[in-house]
Amino acid sequence: MAERPALGEDCRVQQEKRGLSDVVGVDIGGTKVLAGLVAPDGTVTATVRRETPHRSKTPDVVEATIVEAVRELTDGRSGLAAVGVGAAGFVDAAGSIVRFSPHLSWRDEPLKAALESRLGVPVVVDNDANTTALAEMRFGAGRGYRQVLCVTLGTGIGGALVLDGDVFRGGNGMAGEFGHMQVMPGGRRCECGNRGCWEQYSSGNALVREARELVAAESPTAFLLRDLVVGDVSRLTGPVVTEAARAGDPAAGELFDEIGSWLGTGLANLAAAFDPEVIVVGGGVSEAGDLLLDPAREALRKSLTGRGFRPEPPVVRAALGPDAGFIGAAVLARERAARPQV
Repeated sequence: MAERPALGEDCRVQQEKRGLSDVVGVDIGGTKVLAGLVAPDGTVTATVRRETPHRSKTPDVVEATIVEAVRELTDGRSGLAAVGVGAAGFVDAAGSIVRFSPHLSWRDEPLKAALESRLGVPVVVDNDANTTALAEMRFGAGRGYRQVLCVTLGTGIGGALVLDGDVFRGGNGMAGEFGHMQVMPGGRRCECGNRGCWEQYSSGNALVREARELVAAESPTAFLLRDLVVGDVSRLTGPVVTEAARAGDPAAGELFDEIGSWLGTGLANLAAAFDPEVIVVGGGVSEAGDLLLDPAREALRKSLTGRGFRPEPPVVRAALGPDAGFIGAAVLARERAARPQV
């Protein structure tokens, strides 16, 4: 498949004319705010990380955290052209308002206007999974494909569908909330207010929750997990579970089999609905690689509608790691800022 250019030639010319050199992308997740200076070819030249304020904090606290990160990145520099923000939550079709975020205090929050008033430059807001998918399609594992389904496993599950180079946002800008598909009626309570959402069974939170329950129950199969945290379940994190699984801990390996199986089942449903050319899996949990993806591929293979009589979409690990969200946000901001002003 032919590779896509990072940006269109017209966009590059507009940038050169208008001096759009510095663009900052910001990715706001459930646990971290990650910001970076991003060049037109997707190269990241500097990054700043902050902890995400607790959801009990008011929206202006989160906004202040974003502003601090942007100012640190651009300290002593001039020519900041635009800022792109990938936000965890429902963003309206205009890219202005975060309607709802299950992990933050945003409820109909006018984030674009609030940040523009503080930063004095154009700001573009989109869902963080949308910006991740855009980055992976332009520069990462989805490069060269026309129909890309991207699923991100972090605190929860995000997702996006890229069709012919453009993110599909739906009628209200809220498409791609795959993590809140109900897969278990009456199941575990989700932070979105419903029960049985997919992300309650296949996400970073699900992985850590199950690991902590195993260690707390003194499961004889979780000996390495228990030793790694000296019996303190509060110290169990996703990377610790991954480390234990790679070292051969039976319990950790079973957890990835379970999380991966749930992932593959959900992906089979999405493949039936959208028929993507490729499925890109990103987010922090994807750092486990084939520990997660092998059981996911097997579950997808067993559950795919019309299996044996249709192409099976490859399931690949995202290539850009934790930078994807802010890279895509920067791409979006750069391209919108380069459009001729009417």
